Amino acid sequence: MKTNHTAEEAKKDAAKGELKPKDAVRRILGAAGAEVSDKEAFWLGHHMERFVNHTRKHGELLEFPVAVEAYLTFFMQSKPADWQVDQLKQALVLFGRGTERWRWVRVGEKDPAGSWGLQIQAGPQGYVLRYRVKASGRNGVLVSAQGEVSPKGPPVELEAWLEGLRRAIRVSHYSIRTEQTYIEHVRRFLLYTGPVAAEELGEKQVQRYLEYLALTRRVAASSQNQAFSALLFFFKRVLVRPLGDMEETARARRGKKLPEVLGKEEVRRFLALTEGTGGLMLRLLYGAGLRLQECIHLRVKEMDFERGIIMVRDGKGGKDRTVMMPESARAALVQHFERLRLLWAQDRAAEVDGVWLPDALDRKYPNAGKEWGWQWVFPSKGISVDPRSGRSRRHHVSDNTLHKMVKQAAQRAGIAKTVSAHVLRHSFATHLLENGVDIRTVQDLMGHSSVETTQVYTHVMAKPGLGVRSPLDAG
Repeated sequence: MKTNHTAEEAKKDAAKGELKPKDAVRRILGAAGAEVSDKEAFWLGHHMERFVNHTRKHGELLEFPVAVEAYLTFFMQSKPADWQVDQLKQALVLFGRGTERWRWVRVGEKDPAGSWGLQIQAGPQGYVLRYRVKASGRNGVLVSAQGEVSPKGPPVELEAWLEGLRRAIRVSHYSIRTEQTYIEHVRRFLLYTGPVAAEELGEKQVQRYLEYLALTRRVAASSQNQAFSALLFFFKRVLVRPLGDMEETARARRGKKLPEVLGKEEVRRFLALTEGTGGLMLRLLYGAGLRLQECIHLRVKEMDFERGIIMVRDGKGGKDRTVMMPESARAALVQHFERLRLLWAQDRAAEVDGVWLPDALDRKYPNAGKEWGWQWVFPSKGISVDPRSGRSRRHHVSDNTLHKMVKQAAQRAGIAKTVSAHVLRHSFATHLLENGVDIRTVQDLMGHSSVETTQVYTHVMAKPGLGVRSPLDAG
């Protein structure tokens, strides 16, 4: 079989018309569910081989997302064309999908042919993708996408454990975001530990993984603690094996961070460059101090125009609270509700399924999801499949569009600070304190359990220290 293609060799083969993909590449594409021509498969395989070759040379890249990020950084150094970048990304997506649940493992001993290399060891499906290189380490080849299963047997029943974790999270009534985050952290941990028996998982593996996150991945303390929280939940609720003393000692120390805050003029310039539904949502984030998820989860019945308040249901920590409805946004909200009623009427005429309802309300009141009061204030444009029930319905708007709008508006406004949707909430609290609002009132509006959480905004006020003048300005 041919050795790994360089870019020049690939071009020569293309010129000769030799665009047959290797069997290993075809197996990967088949596992990924991709039906492509020989020519397209050939070039996708070319990118896959170069990616594997790069990963083999860097022994620390034993986690697929890390290996992808490192290779993309390396690939961009050659200043490729946009279409080349798109082709590479397509190849990596298909490679990851086709080798899902596989883990990079080193092959330490030379085989009879005198080569050594890297293999990707499969999960329950029993495939082994073996990558061998000559002793010189300069060239390599994808030998096979199928081989004997590891002598240790298949890795841990990863998907079964993740399904158990998913059920435990839903029993605890955690949010869908927490579910997604915990599952991803536990998945990465299980891929890191490799094919070990369930009884072998314990404090030693967790400690080693946390060290890997801190020393190799160099993640922030908050990300490390988030991963540890996910593992604590997994060991306690799924494996029924608490981690004992580690629960109190393994947390990473977080330094005291001050929130990013925009000035009042910066907020004015920023909001002036936003429009439409996204602009209305950003005005509510700043004008009412809402979190992004609280905003996109608003229901029609929670908007009280007569009293000028917004009822925030099931906020962070499962808490409810009321906030003011900004008077300057009232007219835009009225117009938005007129369009919303038309969309609701169209969905009822088209017999679209009702919106998602919390807890068991969908069973208790089967038609409540179709009622006006339960509709999302900011619905999506199209119908989508509910990730939990599998039913097709109109969900609330995605936050991705809003993130892009925030980034573009901040750039156009010439704001050098790191601006996110949550910065508007920080600015809301800070500007209220600057205007002389009592800190306890701000605490209630923000939904903080402790006033100490709210006090952080006193450190970023425009006039810290109760308006004390700098000695430089004292004359």
